[in-house]
Amino acid sequence: MAIHSVNTDDYTRQLQQKVERLREAYGDYTDLDPEVFPSPPSHYRLRAEFKIWQEQGRAHYAMYRQGEYKKPFIIEEFTVGAGLINRLMPLVLEAVNTSEVLRKRLFSAEFLTTLGGDALVTLIYHKKLDEDWESAARALQEKLGFPVLGRSRKQKVVLERDYVTERLQIGDKTYQYKQVEGSFTQPNGEICRAMIGWAKDVCKESRGDLLELYCGNGNFTIPLSEHFDKVLATEISKVSVNSAQENIRANGVNNLDIVRLSSEEFTQAIDKVRPFRRLRDIDLERYDFSTVLVDPPRAGLDADTCAMVARFPRILYISCNPETQLENLAELSKTHRVERFAIFDQFPYTDHTESGLLLVRK
Repeated sequence: MAIHSVNTDDYTRQLQQKVERLREAYGDYTDLDPEVFPSPPSHYRLRAEFKIWQEQGRAHYAMYRQGEYKKPFIIEEFTVGAGLINRLMPLVLEAVNTSEVLRKRLFSAEFLTTLGGDALVTLIYHKKLDEDWESAARALQEKLGFPVLGRSRKQKVVLERDYVTERLQIGDKTYQYKQVEGSFTQPNGEICRAMIGWAKDVCKESRGDLLELYCGNGNFTIPLSEHFDKVLATEISKVSVNSAQENIRANGVNNLDIVRLSSEEFTQAIDKVRPFRRLRDIDLERYDFSTVLVDPPRAGLDADTCAMVARFPRILYISCNPETQLENLAELSKTHRVERFAIFDQFPYTDHTESGLLLVRK
């Protein structure tokens, strides 16, 4: 059953329903018409994770509906997936089904691709990966023309590399990003480009310095650094911080510092509640922050962080969960007004939507 075949003819209607729902939800805080950024109606997803269903000596891509984990749905086509994912899927499956070494105890396959045409395939097993597996995987890697990575319990076998390199064209400039397997990356590449482009437009006439919380691998940070004197960004994931440092160098950025802190820790640091060794080379007093950018997880901003960002003249708030953004907006609207409002259809054919707000102090 092809559970990921979508009706692209119905896309515009579904998007309009989302827009109307969010316009109403934000109506207590703004009467602005949202700037709407639609997704490509198909082949928009740059990463995919499939279970492997094994039956009668053959492997199949499969997914499970929530609560029905013993009833697999075999994937025969994946129209939401990027074109490169769809090209690689049958090649990987053919190799797995003609190699007992690759097929035996394989339980998951993951694809990570980019708009720039790079890809990484990860095969995950319930067995120890030995030299025979490595030999078969190298043959698959040569056939695909892209790196293959193997995982099992307490084991990671990197044959060539464990990352892809993305190149995003934003306006007249191209930005380069290292995206490591297993770390967070934006799943919808065209919407990622739209979000960065919108954020750059919001910040194009900025003054002073930028603070960014939850910066990830520098997805927003690096392009926005062009619009500020200095930038300080924080991220808790060590893998993402390391990637961000490499991306800073790859893009030739020299006004940006990244430190590994959670938003809660940074709030404590800026409030001088306690010192952090990770900030020993950062003098917070030398920054003249005019803008704060937050792109928090689905839980939104905690109360202390929300109170801290309310001190900034401008708040750029990107959210993957409008419900928690609205909860934060109930507090932030006491000090700020909505000046820009955007809707990014990161996840077509679902109820999920990404939203962006520029809040300016009243």
